[in-house]
Amino acid sequence: MNTTFYVTAAVGILSTLFVITSLNAVHALLFFIVSLLATSLIFYILGAPFAAMLVIIINAGAIMVLFVFAIMILNLGPHMTEYEKPSFQPRQWVFPVFLALILIGEFVFTFFQHSPGVGVREIVDAKRVGIALFGPYVLGVEMASLLLLAGLLGAYHLGPYAINPREAKK
Repeated sequence: MNTTFYVTAAVGILSTLFVITSLNAVHALLFFIVSLLATSLIFYILGAPFAAMLVIIINAGAIMVLFVFAIMILNLGPHMTEYEKPSFQPRQWVFPVFLALILIGEFVFTFFQHSPGVGVREIVDAKRVGIALFGPYVLGVEMASLLLLAGLLGAYHLGPYAINPREAKK
């Protein structure tokens, strides 16, 4: 179980480094999804399967859709299409897919070989997560949602004027 945890943590750290250092937003988004999957698997290994599913549903689902919409809003025309063409080549997707396959293999190994939370005293269930999110951590949850909303509104209002070359020539 320790080996699975450390490999998952290494995949998570590596993919997070690629999120930070990637120059293309689409590549950063792919590595961010792998990082979130690694975080989810770490929750599962530590005995919190509900928190693992929340990470996948909320972060990899809702927030990733929000990021895709933000990238689509900032996509400003034909010059960006030419810029992003190399992003859709298969060789650009190999490394994130390789990292995701490592995580899927570890999940299958953990799911069939061990029960979640081996070595953990108690398993965190949905009721305890809900009580924690709407109890002592409600301020953190609300602040995170407001920060995401402010980032989206800022990208919507500032993005078109910063990158459009036609506007820059005028």
